[in-house]
Amino acid sequence: MLSNHFQNGIETAKLVWSRIPGSEESLPYLDDTLGLLKKNDGSGVESLDYEVIENYAYREEQAKRGKLYVGYLLVVKWFFSLLIGIGTGLAAVFINISVENFAGWKFSLTFDIIQKSYVAGFIVYVLINLALVYSSVYIITQFAPAAAGSGIPEIKGYLNGIDVHGILLFRTLIGKIFGSIGSVGGGLALGKEGPLVHTGACIASLFGQGGSTKYHLSSRWFQVFKSDRDRRDLVTCGCAAGVAAAFRAPVGGVLFALEEVTSWWRSQLMWRVFFTSAIVAVVVRSAMGWCKSGKCGHFGSGGFIIWDISGGQEDYSFAELLPMAIIGVIGGLLGALFNQLTLYVSSWRRNHLHKKGSRVKIVEACLVSVITSVISFGLPLLRKCTPCPESVPDSNIECPRGPGMYGNYVNFFCSKDKEYNDLATIFFNTQDDAIRNLFSAKTINEYSAQSLLTFLVMFYALAVMTFGTAVPAGQFVPGIMIGSTYGRLVGMFVVKFYRRLNIEEGTYALLGAASFLGGSMRMTVSLCVIMVEITNNLKLLPLIMLVLLISKAVGDAFNEGFYEEQARLKGIPLLESRPKYEMRNMTAKEACGTERVVSFPRVVKVADMVSILRSNKHNGFPVIDHTRTGEPLVIGLVLRSHLLVILQSKVDFQHSPLPSDPRSGARPIRHDFGEFAKPVSSKGLSIEDIHLSSDDLEMYIDLAPFLNPSPYIVPEDMSVTKVYNLFRQLGLRHLFVVPRPSHVLGLITRKDLLIEDTENMNTVELQSTSNSAL
Repeated sequence: MLSNHFQNGIETAKLVWSRIPGSEESLPYLDDTLGLLKKNDGSGVESLDYEVIENYAYREEQAKRGKLYVGYLLVVKWFFSLLIGIGTGLAAVFINISVENFAGWKFSLTFDIIQKSYVAGFIVYVLINLALVYSSVYIITQFAPAAAGSGIPEIKGYLNGIDVHGILLFRTLIGKIFGSIGSVGGGLALGKEGPLVHTGACIASLFGQGGSTKYHLSSRWFQVFKSDRDRRDLVTCGCAAGVAAAFRAPVGGVLFALEEVTSWWRSQLMWRVFFTSAIVAVVVRSAMGWCKSGKCGHFGSGGFIIWDISGGQEDYSFAELLPMAIIGVIGGLLGALFNQLTLYVSSWRRNHLHKKGSRVKIVEACLVSVITSVISFGLPLLRKCTPCPESVPDSNIECPRGPGMYGNYVNFFCSKDKEYNDLATIFFNTQDDAIRNLFSAKTINEYSAQSLLTFLVMFYALAVMTFGTAVPAGQFVPGIMIGSTYGRLVGMFVVKFYRRLNIEEGTYALLGAASFLGGSMRMTVSLCVIMVEITNNLKLLPLIMLVLLISKAVGDAFNEGFYEEQARLKGIPLLESRPKYEMRNMTAKEACGTERVVSFPRVVKVADMVSILRSNKHNGFPVIDHTRTGEPLVIGLVLRSHLLVILQSKVDFQHSPLPSDPRSGARPIRHDFGEFAKPVSSKGLSIEDIHLSSDDLEMYIDLAPFLNPSPYIVPEDMSVTKVYNLFRQLGLRHLFVVPRPSHVLGLITRKDLLIEDTENMNTVELQSTSNSAL
């Protein structure tokens, strides 16, 4: 089934807008979701103009540019990549230092109080978490609603050609940074990695648009890039920078941008993305070195998510591949279940709970905070303490340690000094330190199967319940927590069954973390590299690849990936990499639907233009002229945004209904090409914002200087599969569907496009191969 996104052409000519759903069952869901988005958030989605609009203003601007200006633009792009890397790295440093200090103060104060009274310590612990979560949800609901969630589905939609209004604004950046500090520092079952990707994208977008004019933080020196295409490349750099900052994994950041979020990729962009990620790594490591001197408070060996297990298991036997494959199957099943449960819970929230206003969102987040605090503090109280094991030489592991302190074997509610609470080691701790404990080597039998199973069930439920609340939330770290828990459980059974000394439970915890992320997010290459970079153990690469392939295959058998499911829920019509099978038997003409085409004549009366713009919401219109014999002729495509700029400026109004040719020099172009650029992630002009007098409505406008004379065109009998691939790979917003042409002017082959660069460009010859093909 196809949606009515194919619009506007001549007679049978139509325009393709943005999405071709794959089945009839998906349309009511998509329409309902879009309506929900508009009603709840006060905004909708809009396609981006990644296609170059080659109107007269654009061609005139290109004619003025020389090689020096092209070199200047190239330098500016690299300079912006540098600034994006520095900005994202500093934002990550600020978030991590803040989170670690809030968590450190919270656990230190709680530990001091529970020495006298566990009840008083519990109350303080709950109140501190509640205050941090309240600050986060208040910022989101009152200041930056678009900063809720991870932000990755929205950024993926932006790079796919869909703009969700508000996702890249300055206030969204501020809300994402400070909201993440409150939600993560408040101990909720979520992470800060997804929000860091969104943060990097916001920083990149702000540089791309020259700052924020609303908050008077703009500079005309940075207002270089006016097109959505250039801004898209900068946002791609920001996404890679966010992953590199979150995991200290620059190569993983580049691959994440390539595999997960981008729809278009070029070798030139690869270099800039890699450069940005490298800058982030330098900034992050410099900050880590500076913090080692104790200048960052509680931020010490914790913080940035890197778990060094290079001292763990170095070899594995062929017999261990079976339990490792089982881990992959478990990851695929639990990951697919997690996606489905979060989809149901988030859908219920959007349809029922969040419709009641901001106050309900605040109460909900605070209630989730209290439940999480009660479980993380109360469950370890019910667990009996275990005597400390004998110290292992060269292990650097002490037993016991105080709650909230970095390391294993936490002493919590134990009657003796040489005892520890294994459930508190992972529950009453920061998530980063808990993962280090689960990944740790030479700690066999540290955890009981009962404690790990209890933690797995409770944390899994908390993660499902927490995602979708009105706070910034990432799913990388909760996924690693869940996966490492059941991975360690499998590792315990392997140790008992094989009875080999070189088997480490922490190795299986790592494989479990990779399997759950693969089963939920369905990433393979980028996730594999990220796991290797953050664990510093290249020997486990084949095993990580094995569990990722198995978990992804199992998960794909049940549903789509986590971000794709969330994007669908939010009404973001993503064009996936492959068209649906049903499209093979459909033609472009069938895809257009039966809606009447809305078009403009070349010279149009202002009153008629205003009437057409108010009567529909189309974003592109074919422009029709007539030959000397009176036959209609399509001369191009004009965008709604361009028409609104023309109406607002009024400088192109004319009294005569006759056309004028700007190429003759009788009428100069009165607009700069940059005037037609839509503001980043904002609604821009609307027809209601424009006020015209009665005299203005009687004037005329010649649309020839403003239309795109060379839009992409496909014949009416082309299969929708080919239309889909063309539409997605070129990043189009509109596509003309026309009848079969009557004759052929020539053929272009590979040889015609191989233009050799010579000293005199005027002597370049194109070898015509009209009647031959390579």
